[in-house]
Amino acid sequence: MGYQKKFLGDETIETIYFGGGTPSLLQARELENIFQSIHKNFSIAASGEITFEANPDDLTPEKLQLIKALGVNRLSIGIQSFDDSILKFLNRSHNSDQGKIAVHNARNAGFDNISLDLIYAIPGRNSNSFSRDLEQLLALSPEHVSAYSLTIEEKTVLGKWQVKKKFTPSPDEENAHQFEAIINALSKASYEHYEISNYAKSGFISQHNSNYWKQKKYLGIGPSAHSFDGKKRQANVSNNHTYLKSIHNKIIPATQEILSRENHINEYLMTSLRTSWGCSLNFLLSNHQYDLLGHQQPYISECVNKGLMILDQDSIFLTPAGKMLADKISSDLFLIE
Repeated sequence: MGYQKKFLGDETIETIYFGGGTPSLLQARELENIFQSIHKNFSIAASGEITFEANPDDLTPEKLQLIKALGVNRLSIGIQSFDDSILKFLNRSHNSDQGKIAVHNARNAGFDNISLDLIYAIPGRNSNSFSRDLEQLLALSPEHVSAYSLTIEEKTVLGKWQVKKKFTPSPDEENAHQFEAIINALSKASYEHYEISNYAKSGFISQHNSNYWKQKKYLGIGPSAHSFDGKKRQANVSNNHTYLKSIHNKIIPATQEILSRENHINEYLMTSLRTSWGCSLNFLLSNHQYDLLGHQQPYISECVNKGLMILDQDSIFLTPAGKMLADKISSDLFLIE
């Protein structure tokens, strides 16, 4: 960690996120060493948001007390579902009761900023079954919800099952119904849909994730971690052995890419259109000398007329219908130089 302390300059760290795997598996001494290194090498804001990802079955009262004492003030718990048959299909190590107990234990430990993950678009599942998941999630009243469509990676168990046709992927129409159900249920419960996959009660938007979408600087530590300093991206090697060997030799095992003007513009379009604050036309003009409206007036007008987009003074926003097509709309707006 000390080898990259200059990556962000002398800026005060506003957010820290323990994720990218299962940090809740770390033992007390390991976590203490990590926190000591962070405070040794960086200046942390007094009001900094410190998030810890965890599987429900790892959140024992003892582990919760430990991370609370270390300074963690936000939990992201991988609930995924409250249906035991779905959890088994997803190869999760916890069951529904353990998920609920983890949230209650976190409350008892004093955590008042909890995010729960939910997965939809699961094969063989209909909207009625998914609605029961939403009801149980809302009964726990988390401050934040991240709802993701199931992604099946080629080399995973589910990927191999799909190749062998052990299940049929969930139909797009059903997936759209479930996405709409999430939006409607959480909206009625006073959650702000501030990013396509994320919902928050007032005052509980994830500051860490928002920094990504707003193209702020960030530093990733560990295998496969990514970093961004405003001008270039850095990607650490994914192989654990190679990473550890390089660190032992005081070498950062990473590749770097200097972002072109085209990269900056397209990444901003892709991330900003996913958010409730939308894409600022003035930001593109002042930071990248790009007049999006001037270059894409016909397409933007078409999206507005179809009810997919709203043009409001300086910004463009996607409507709920537009969010269904966010990736396509973003790519259609991309600058190609």
